[in-house]
Amino acid sequence: MKDPLRFAPWTNSPVRSVRRGHFWIPGDRIKHGGLTYQRGPMYVEWEAPEVVARPYPVVLMHGGGFQGTEWFDTPDGRPGWAQRFVEAGYAVLVVDRPGHGRSPFHVHTLGEMGPPFSYESGKRIYFPGDDERHTQWPIAPGDTEAVDDFIAGYGPLPADLELSQTLDADRMATLLDRIGPAILVTHSASGPDGWLAADRRPGLVKAIAAIEPMGPPFVDIPNIGPLRWGPTAAPLRFEPPAPNADAVRNTAPGSLRLPSLAGLPILMVTAQASAFATATPPTAAFLNAAGASAELLHLPDHGVHGNGHGLIYEKNSDAALAPVLAWIIKRTETQD
Repeated sequence: MKDPLRFAPWTNSPVRSVRRGHFWIPGDRIKHGGLTYQRGPMYVEWEAPEVVARPYPVVLMHGGGFQGTEWFDTPDGRPGWAQRFVEAGYAVLVVDRPGHGRSPFHVHTLGEMGPPFSYESGKRIYFPGDDERHTQWPIAPGDTEAVDDFIAGYGPLPADLELSQTLDADRMATLLDRIGPAILVTHSASGPDGWLAADRRPGLVKAIAAIEPMGPPFVDIPNIGPLRWGPTAAPLRFEPPAPNADAVRNTAPGSLRLPSLAGLPILMVTAQASAFATATPPTAAFLNAAGASAELLHLPDHGVHGNGHGLIYEKNSDAALAPVLAWIIKRTETQD
């Protein structure tokens, strides 16, 4: 028999006093077949406490073929990072990247879709496998309904990863123009979007916390695409300017700089039992060689154990957030 509380979660959730709403970052007008269409709008949902106690809002960017909902309630029904940031005094904005979730996708405007997201992919990326250290996954073995719920939120990515990241970064730049300086928190495939958004609006990105960002540099990720420009698939503004992606690959580390990332607080978070954790240190090394100051935060070093790639919604998600939140406050509100 189904648990009725699973379908009426409000019955055991506390009453909160918050302000919330949504808006759109419009896409580009394009012509197709003599008609005008919009390409790549971005949906933005926001929530703020009665009194905003922090100086900058937090923008949460989802990963992979998922959508902004990954920052809300966890698979086992607890408050996610979006709510926890609000409780900590932040205004929080959660985006659906262009072509994902409530940001519409059509092949005539965004190009071909990548492959659909399979149950097997979800289990390979997020679920515990042979690593006995992965103890915090919130879905019990054999709970097929919970697995169905988890996979339901996934869809295909645009087949053109460079175009996808370009649209993400362009819409984020417009969002920052509207809301002013902000803190970016990325997860997985949105990691490169953080570097690109800061490259477009360096004065408006106050810090980036990248949770197991996509990498390492120059990797070609199956079913997603290549990071041809090092840590990104879309071009970055190197100094001296790089004429093409091959020039970036063939240039010695440290020869190309990223002035937009100089002095920007960057945190790169890895989990104990995630296969993706090894991709993060090379990305940090690439950025630092280009003049950034990226720091690595390995959760076990802060007493947070048992996590995989989905650490933001695993059973100890609050504990995983704690050192990230402490770093954000230190880097954006206090002087070293």
